[in-house]
Amino acid sequence: MNRLQEKVVIVTGAAQGIGLGCAKLIAAEGAKVVLGDIQKERGEQSASEIRNEGGEAVFCAVDVRDEQRCAALIEVAVKTYGKLDGLVNNAGWFPRATLEETTTELWEQVLQVNMRSAFYCCKHAVPKMRQAKGGSIVNMGSICGIQSLPNIVAYGAAKGGLLSLTRTLAGALSDDRIRVNYVIPGWVLSEGELKIQGAQGHSKELLQKEGERLRLGRHQTPLDAAYGVVYLLSDESSQVTGTILHIDAGESTLPIARGAYPG
Repeated sequence: MNRLQEKVVIVTGAAQGIGLGCAKLIAAEGAKVVLGDIQKERGEQSASEIRNEGGEAVFCAVDVRDEQRCAALIEVAVKTYGKLDGLVNNAGWFPRATLEETTTELWEQVLQVNMRSAFYCCKHAVPKMRQAKGGSIVNMGSICGIQSLPNIVAYGAAKGGLLSLTRTLAGALSDDRIRVNYVIPGWVLSEGELKIQGAQGHSKELLQKEGERLRLGRHQTPLDAAYGVVYLLSDESSQVTGTILHIDAGESTLPIARGAYPG
């Protein structure tokens, strides 16, 4: 406990799913958390839950596709808590579409949410981290950033670009003692994932059975990802930058397992 004591951390896409799981554990470890999300009512509720559990948190409504809104999110953190130590770029959107089904509009929207938003937040967060004499940026990646599926073409490209951005910034910001890392959370049955899978006719029961066929016997969870994120935000990882942290039971590093993603 208290591994993040006195740190100030922003988490985007924090109203639910992996983002909320990260925000809750970050707060439980002593940090002051700013939750950013486009879902205002849900985001306010999530921040309230953290406060009710004894954590310190505020919510800021943000459309991460808009650079000025991302800049405003950073300012809220600094004005509220006086500094910025950590940024978790978690906001994501992963609609299904094959190459031929991917329109220019869909391509642009997916890249805006999954990659451009991280660029915006980093661009405006880094000067504040320099003022704090260092910081940690965690980009929420994906197995698809290494090898995507045929029906998630734009998402795979965006997450691959995010990985490249991670490595580029890790090198560019090392003299400022700002670390930048990439987390692969595996196959998490978040609310967004369940909604998309449901639209394709995959029930929650079917997905849970698929999880039993994966390595280590289950799907990954928001808490699994959160443990890794807390480590990368903490001083325990003070010499870790430009890396990929695999929290996916080996799916992105080992030969194909018995289970398979239904897509």
